[in-house]
Amino acid sequence: MSFRSAGFRPAALGGMIALVFALSASAVVAQDAKPATSAPAATSTAPSPTANGQQAAATPTAAASAAQTAAPAEVAAVAKPGDATAGQGKAAACGACHGMDGNSSDAQYPKLAGQHEAYIVRQLTHFKAGQRQNPIMMGMAAPLSEQDMHDLGAYFSTKQSLPGVADAALVQQGETLFRQGDLERGIPACMACHSIDGRGNPGAAYPQLTSQHAQYIEKTLKSWRDGTTWGDDAQAKIMPAIAKKLDDKDIAALSSYVEGLHVNDAAGPNKPATP
Repeated sequence: MSFRSAGFRPAALGGMIALVFALSASAVVAQDAKPATSAPAATSTAPSPTANGQQAAATPTAAASAAQTAAPAEVAAVAKPGDATAGQGKAAACGACHGMDGNSSDAQYPKLAGQHEAYIVRQLTHFKAGQRQNPIMMGMAAPLSEQDMHDLGAYFSTKQSLPGVADAALVQQGETLFRQGDLERGIPACMACHSIDGRGNPGAAYPQLTSQHAQYIEKTLKSWRDGTTWGDDAQAKIMPAIAKKLDDKDIAALSSYVEGLHVNDAAGPNKPATP
C-alpha cells in the first residue's frame, strides 16, 4: 500500500497516536487482571502496537519524500540540445577512426562531418542498446550519456565533409538510381528521402550521404541486403527492404555516385565529382 503526501494530515497522525495509547492502556489493564499464579506469557515476536504506530507514521513520510525527489531527478536526466563546444572535447576518442573533423581517412569508417545531430544520436543509442551490432562502436557508446551523444552530434554536424570522387564509368547508372529509382523493380529514388544533393532530411531522420566513402556505402547496402537491421522500428526496416532489390552492379554504381556528391559553392547545386 502506498500513501500520497497530500492524503497524510497531522490530524490523522494525532488520531493514530491516540489509538496507540488506548491499545497500550487496554493491554496493561488486562495484564494486571490476571492471577498472580498464572504462568508468564510467551514473549511475542510481533511488533508492539507502538512500533506499528511509528512504522505507519513513518511510511507515508518516506513515500512523500521519495515522490518529491523523484520528479527533479527525472527532469535533470532530460538531455538538452547538443553543445558543439563540449562535443569537440568528447570527440577526441572518435578521431582515431572517424577523423578529428569527422572526415575519416580510412574508407571502412564512415565520415561523420556534416551528419545531422539527431541521426548521430539515434545510431549511438542503437549501438548502446545493442540494436546495431559493431564491437568497436558498442564499446564506445556504452559509457555515453544521452547528453554526450547530443554534444557529439552537434559537433560533427558543424563540420563539412570533404568531397570524394565518383567513377566516371558508373556515374550514369548511379545517377539514374539515385534520382529516378527503378519503377519496374520497385526501387524508389534515393533522393526522395536523402534529397537531390544527398544532404538528407534531419526532420525525418534520413541521414546525409554526401561524399560518403563508396566502400562504406557498398558494405552497408550489402549488409542490409543480407538481412542486417539497425533497430526494430518501422524506420529501421526501410533500407533493408530496398537493398534486397539491388544487385551488385546497382550497389557499386550507387556507392560511387554518392561518394562523388559534394558541395560546390561556385557551381551552385551539388554535382558528382568526376576524374
